[in-house]
Amino acid sequence: MTDRTHDAEFTITRTFDAPRDLVWRAWTESADAAAWWHPRGIEIKEGSVAIDVRPGGRYAYTMVNPADGSEYPTAGVYREVDPPRRLVFTWASPGDPDDLAPVVTVELAELGDERTEMRFHVRGVAGRPGDEDVYDGWDSAFDVLGEHLMAATP
Repeated sequence: MTDRTHDAEFTITRTFDAPRDLVWRAWTESADAAAWWHPRGIEIKEGSVAIDVRPGGRYAYTMVNPADGSEYPTAGVYREVDPPRRLVFTWASPGDPDDLAPVVTVELAELGDERTEMRFHVRGVAGRPGDEDVYDGWDSAFDVLGEHLMAATP
């Protein structure tokens, strides 16, 4: 079971062979997000991605397990938007109180040579490599993101 406490947290850092603006768009454009906001083996329900990237704006999407049809709706509120460097948003189920939701911070740093380092930090839920839960789910989604960025990089 996932540990959801205010003190729980984890970080995943990835380097992508893509310019920072492209990685930013992958986080902030509905069509791009629909291509990767899911771990491998899970899909995004068609038409479910809605993004309003501004402080106080909301996002929502629904993941679907094609093996059994289980749906996993997700939603949150953007707290900080600093293009193309930083996003801070809540991450929860629709209807959960935003003030109790885990908070995600995504920081993007240019490394030169069209490479980007992404630091993804979650506060409010525990995760660790091999947990077959939240950490591994995001880690797998970032594999999908890397593939999406490779296909989109000119």
